[in-house]
Amino acid sequence: MTVIEVKNLAKRYGETVAVRDVSFTVEPGEIFGILGPNGAGKTTTVECIAGLRTADSGTISVLGHTPGDRELRSKVGVQLQESELQEKLTVREALELYSAFYPDPADWRKLVADLGLEAKLKTRYGKLSGGQKQRLSIALALIGNPRIAILDELTTGLDPQARRDTWDLISSIRDRGVTLLLVTHFMEEAERLCDRIAVIDKGEVVALDTPSGLVERTGDEVRIHFRPSTPMDDELLTVLPEVHTVRRHGDRIEVVGNGNLLNAVVSVLARNGIVAAELRMEQNTLDDAFVHLTGRTMNGEE
Repeated sequence: MTVIEVKNLAKRYGETVAVRDVSFTVEPGEIFGILGPNGAGKTTTVECIAGLRTADSGTISVLGHTPGDRELRSKVGVQLQESELQEKLTVREALELYSAFYPDPADWRKLVADLGLEAKLKTRYGKLSGGQKQRLSIALALIGNPRIAILDELTTGLDPQARRDTWDLISSIRDRGVTLLLVTHFMEEAERLCDRIAVIDKGEVVALDTPSGLVERTGDEVRIHFRPSTPMDDELLTVLPEVHTVRRHGDRIEVVGNGNLLNAVVSVLARNGIVAAELRMEQNTLDDAFVHLTGRTMNGEE
């Protein structure tokens, strides 16, 4: 059975519509991503799933229960985008306290090692950096050995290396059978971790697919950038059936097309004694898919 089922979820705050109509299901053992810009309704959606907010309409089922049921307290771990602890509580005290809430807690020492917090066990919460607080929040979400973990912007505030270490941790947790609901606005994070992604924009799901499936919706366009070793006529490339357009950027050339574009371009250059220096090929990404689906970039620019 599905572990999470959301049907026609809607939530508003006064005149502001946070979630208009959201529906999706999450399957056991998958990493399900919710992707969208700030203000899209992502956090409100997961807070309703976690039982922290009450939906105005629609239905939610988590492991067959209504969000907030006592049965779910030891089965669902939650890491919110903004969460606070008592400032004088040390990292060790927080971990030991949260461990006591669960009948079969995880080994918090292992979580601390995985998240790079070993040197901070005696540090008070109020003295932690933003990234360290985020890592502690992740540890507390996982300490109860949950069947489902809801992680809202889990790597916000982390440096690039800590972000990648956290991704490895999340992948290992999924490998142990935990289902993960991951909210993010980092395209690379969603593409690397998620089995499926719901793209939410203006309170609605505008697409739901695998990362590769979302990218395929933008078409199979490929872009090649290079600097020719000698001056060349654009017509050498524009006559190729794989080529759509040729653009010049100073001494560099950009070729846009599809199919086996790279082989076609390199072959014609070689026949004409031209070397393609600093050659780089780009294919459509999740960023391109998001713009294609919503008409704007992640930061809201149209």
